[in-house]
Amino acid sequence: MIQKVLSIASVFWFLLSPNSASPQELPATKPPQDQFPAYVLGPADVITLHAIDVEEISNKPIWIDTDGFINLPLVGRLKVAGMTTQEAESLLNDRLRTYVKDPHVVVAVTDFRSQPVSVLGMVGRPGVHQLQGRKTLLEILSLAGGMTPEAGATARLTRRIEYGEIPVQGATVDGSGQFSTAQVHLKAIVDGLSPNENILIRPHDVISVPKGEIVYVIGDVKKAGGFVLSDRKKTTVMEVLAMAEGMGQDANRKKAEILRLASEQEERSRIVVNLDKIFSGKETDIAMQAEDILVISTSFSKSAMRKIAGTAGTMAIRAAIYGLY
Repeated sequence: MIQKVLSIASVFWFLLSPNSASPQELPATKPPQDQFPAYVLGPADVITLHAIDVEEISNKPIWIDTDGFINLPLVGRLKVAGMTTQEAESLLNDRLRTYVKDPHVVVAVTDFRSQPVSVLGMVGRPGVHQLQGRKTLLEILSLAGGMTPEAGATARLTRRIEYGEIPVQGATVDGSGQFSTAQVHLKAIVDGLSPNENILIRPHDVISVPKGEIVYVIGDVKKAGGFVLSDRKKTTVMEVLAMAEGMGQDANRKKAEILRLASEQEERSRIVVNLDKIFSGKETDIAMQAEDILVISTSFSKSAMRKIAGTAGTMAIRAAIYGLY
């Protein structure tokens, strides 16, 4: 009986203990620490030291030279490239103990220059951007001005193998063994369908956002122009018409055309499309291809009838007006 009471008491003590973990806080549910690496100092970074009772080095910007060293009064030349700020603080404190009884140095990065990331293609500000700490793919794309309307649904990443393989499905290592490459689905990330692909970006990563595959709609539609194909397997004529906000009142629904580039030829082939039959389900909707041009011509009979109806209506109104006098 006493053992049973002690067992129950020990269970309650564990549950009420502030150090006990709830099911949501178990270590297994936390992301691995290597997913959130500390910032590593590198050449061209600028740091500022805050050191109590050491005015010679305190509150002054210090540039890390191309070899990764800093040169300071009292402590001399030290290599800090490859260290985290915490490791650099520990090294400086060790060196200063010769001159200061209880040194306390804090290292702050005031200018990030050693972790460039290249963002190319269909973004607002393509070029080289600095990580400035931990940044995900979407955060870097945001720093680059975001994706333009012409951007495709996927992006290509290239990473130096020294930073590990890119942690997404389908990543490969190139023939030289020096780079990891992968394709990520930007639209799926933005839509919340593949949040695991919104990975942390590493120094010297190259992010390329290509131009999306575009189809064009011209003629009697409400919104003519080019439209980026989605990352689905196919986009059909009906879907493209929806992007163009539908047809005009005088559209020739029985004789639209798709102008399609034939392989290795500059001339386009013509595919006649009967929209009425597709709408009614008598014919299968047609899949569009990149660079297709959907032409919705105007029905001259509909246009003529509309003009006649407009003229007749105007004459009737005039007759009614003049008939009142």
